[in-house]
Parts: sequence; structure tokens; C-alpha cells
Amino acid sequence: MTQPQIVDSHCHLDFDSLGSELPDVVARAVDAGVTRMVTICTRLKNAPAVQAIAEAHAPVFWAGGTHPMSAAEEPLATVEDLTALAQHPKFVGIGETGLDYHYTADSKSIQQDSLRIHIEAARQTSLPLIIHARDADDDMARLLTEEHRAGPFTCVMHCFSSSADLAHAALDLGFYLSMSGIAAFPKSQALRDIFAAAPLDRILVETDSPYLAPPPYRGKRNEPAFTAHTARVGAEVFDLSYEDFAAQTSANFDRLFWKAAAATKAA
Repeated sequence: MTQPQIVDSHCHLDFDSLGSELPDVVARAVDAGVTRMVTICTRLKNAPAVQAIAEAHAPVFWAGGTHPMSAAEEPLATVEDLTALAQHPKFVGIGETGLDYHYTADSKSIQQDSLRIHIEAARQTSLPLIIHARDADDDMARLLTEEHRAGPFTCVMHCFSSSADLAHAALDLGFYLSMSGIAAFPKSQALRDIFAAAPLDRILVETDSPYLAPPPYRGKRNEPAFTAHTARVGAEVFDLSYEDFAAQTSANFDRLFWKAAAATKAA
């Protein structure tokens, strides 16, 4: 029987714990039915290394930006920096960017400046914005709404684990919510309820590997092959078979990450 195909829409294959055995990591993912992965660059100085991973592995695409927790430590990205990266044929998204006030609230002003720059790059390239949000729900909802009114863009709320209010704000703007291993944790019923109330055609799946491994691997290093474990929980949330949930989330990925979809079709 053919393995259902699914997409890991967000992982970090350049991080040391995965990068040291990358061919095996990618091979295990493909064996598990994860036929495409988007590896995320979180500091622009690392873009050449992340690009090289995408170039070396057919199933891997990439995106780049400045993570909000690094916004005060890195040179502020420019729109030109980001749009230049977007010229690469396997570069498919802008970010991750966003707001994180959990550990880095002292840099909230520069985080907001950085986010607005990334939003403008998403507008100019028509590539989806990849958002990290933590303990910043009110500012995040306000800023995304203001910016979307100023000029539309597409977006995924990556590793969504915020409030129902932020989920509603994002969905009202036409954005997508991405389900990570957090949604599969036993104590995450409130989060699963937020996903269950969202439109099925706005749901993606990710690992955020090497972090946030879903059960039965919780506490261990995460990797793209484990996407299926989170997706099986997602299928239960939406009362679907795993095969149907995998197909739906893959179609959602293709709609949002149109450049990856076009490259896959061309191949």
C-alpha cells in the first residue's frame, strides 16, 4: 500500500543535531511519507548554508528571515535583502519573523520594526510570511491587521500555540495555522479545540524540528519523519482518516506555498 504523502512545512535542518546526519534524516522523512520539507533560516548570515541544504536535497525547500528572538542581536534585515533571497528557485517563504515577548520583551520595538520589514518583503514577492508568536498576542493581532489593511499578504502562523483570539484574528485575515507537536501533547486539549474550530482548508502540519517532538518521541530530538505522528492527531481533531488529512494539509501547503508547488509540478 502506498504511504500517504505529507509535508513538513517548518523545520530547521541546519541546526547541529540534524545537520550532522542530514542525508539519513531526509531519507527517514521520505520513508515516512514526508515528501517535502521547508527548512527555515533564522539569521540571514546563515542563508548560504540553508540554501545549500535545499540545493543538495530534492525534497527540501527553504525560507529565510530574522527570528524575533534574534532581532536585537542581528543587523536589521532590509526588504532588499529578503527579496534578493527570493530569487532562488527553492526559496519559498519570508521568515520566520514575528514577536516573542517570553524571553525577549526588552527588544519588542526592534522586533516590530523587523516584522514590518518582513511583511513588506512578503508583499513584494507574493511569498507567504512565516510568523512566530509567543506571549505577544495583542500586539501580533494588531500589527498583522494594520499591515494587512495597508496592503495584503499571505501568512502562516507557524507552530501555533497562542490564544483563540489570535487564531480568530489570523483566520479572519485569510491566514493559515500550522499544527506542531505541541498540539499532540496530552495536556493540549484547549489548543486542539482551537484547531478544531478553524477551517480545514487553513491547516498545515510541521515539526519545528529539532524541537517539540510529538508523542511517542516527546523529550527527544525531533525530525521531519515525525510529521506523521502530529498529523495523525490532527486527523482525529478533524474526524478524518490520516490519508484524507494528509491530502488536505498537503493541498493547503500547495495553495499557500505556491512556489514549492510549482517546482514540485515542474519536477
